[in-house]
Amino acid sequence: MKKTSMINEFDMPEPRWIRTYPSGPYRFINREFFIITYETEPKLLEAILPDGLELLEPVVKFEFIRMPDSTGFGDYTESGQVIPVRYKGEEGTFTISMFLDCHAPIAGGREIWGFPKKLAKPKLFVEEDVLLGILNYGSVRIATATMGYKHHELDQQLVLNTMKKPVFLLKNIPGVDGTPEINQLTRTYLQDITVKGAWTGPGSLELHPHALAPIADFAIKKIVSAVHFVTDLTLPYGEVVEDYLQGNFHGKKKN
Repeated sequence: MKKTSMINEFDMPEPRWIRTYPSGPYRFINREFFIITYETEPKLLEAILPDGLELLEPVVKFEFIRMPDSTGFGDYTESGQVIPVRYKGEEGTFTISMFLDCHAPIAGGREIWGFPKKLAKPKLFVEEDVLLGILNYGSVRIATATMGYKHHELDQQLVLNTMKKPVFLLKNIPGVDGTPEINQLTRTYLQDITVKGAWTGPGSLELHPHALAPIADFAIKKIVSAVHFVTDLTLPYGEVVEDYLQGNFHGKKKN
């Protein structure tokens, strides 16, 4: 095989004959979201923001997501926390934690975009008249979310508008000598989004401390909303908007 063709096929960190995930973009069918938004202490969120991002409001969106049909990644569930941010006047979200039950999207998410993914045991399902999301880290329960199942329809256009906003991530990868090799702020836009249904209702969320999954550090002050929706969408490759190691940071520095 010619060297040029090997380079073209070498789109993974592993040798091309031992791939963890295929090339993108990645299509998701019937991707189901359950999101509890809650207020927390603003200083806690501001302290973890990379340079260039501004906090829009002191809230955390705690997500449970079922992905029964995804390109290359298969059938899996994830849970995590995102916060609303602004970058150079553009509103979006910044993902601060993610917990999944499948290796391929963990590896792909961390290596390509910089999603902060770890292995855990999230579940999203309907139990009688309640939508239930649970997250275990090993055998320890660290999150439980509930919502009245489809009590009220939600404006699908509002959901679509929110999903069109960019996803910002801090991508950190060390070099073989242990020093930082990649330290970037990345941005990705979901594409080809279809909202198939959206609902809201009464919701609750309980978080528990864990040494290696400190989601409870962002304590719940007040539940703001609970939403549930189903979509089809495409996750494409993203772009680097800030490269901190190269010294070409163009955003607003934090005080």
